[in-house]
Amino acid sequence: MRDVTVSRNYAETLFELALRHEGLEVYGDAMARVATILDENPEARAFLETPRISSADKKRVVRKALEGTVPQAFVNFLLIVIDKRRQRLIRDIAREFFALMDEHLGRLHVEVTLARAPAEGVEDQIASTLSEILGKQAIPHLRVKPSILGGILVKAGDTVYDGTLQRRMATLRRKLLATSLPSA
Repeated sequence: MRDVTVSRNYAETLFELALRHEGLEVYGDAMARVATILDENPEARAFLETPRISSADKKRVVRKALEGTVPQAFVNFLLIVIDKRRQRLIRDIAREFFALMDEHLGRLHVEVTLARAPAEGVEDQIASTLSEILGKQAIPHLRVKPSILGGILVKAGDTVYDGTLQRRMATLRRKLLATSLPSA
């Protein structure tokens, strides 16, 4: 639980830096770049996270890798993260930063489950319809699950909208079983 709080605090600091300096998109791109490197490159992650390598060496590599390609304030932020020995939280800080960014920009990530892959253009239609319903820009993350038989299942935060054929059939089954037949 403590790591979540620490990550959130660092993300809020980075968010404030982004608002004051080059902007959210620039800092978002920089953070996405760093998070992707750490996610896709176990050697880079091990280099930053291992206590055997001095902070000075880590900072030198970070400076060399990022200076000139991302804002200097962002590089300084990462150097402070390393100084405070929080580099193992960089990916968590990135997640929290993107959550703050989405909240600020009025975006909402939504899980959408369909029975089969959507036809061309349906994803855009789903996004626009959900945006209208939810009052925020919906970013759908589609997945296919044939077991729902048909319809759509939407999870937006803690709310679930279940319009699946599977649920409708289960509801119909319960109603039919609960109905008493007239005796002859």
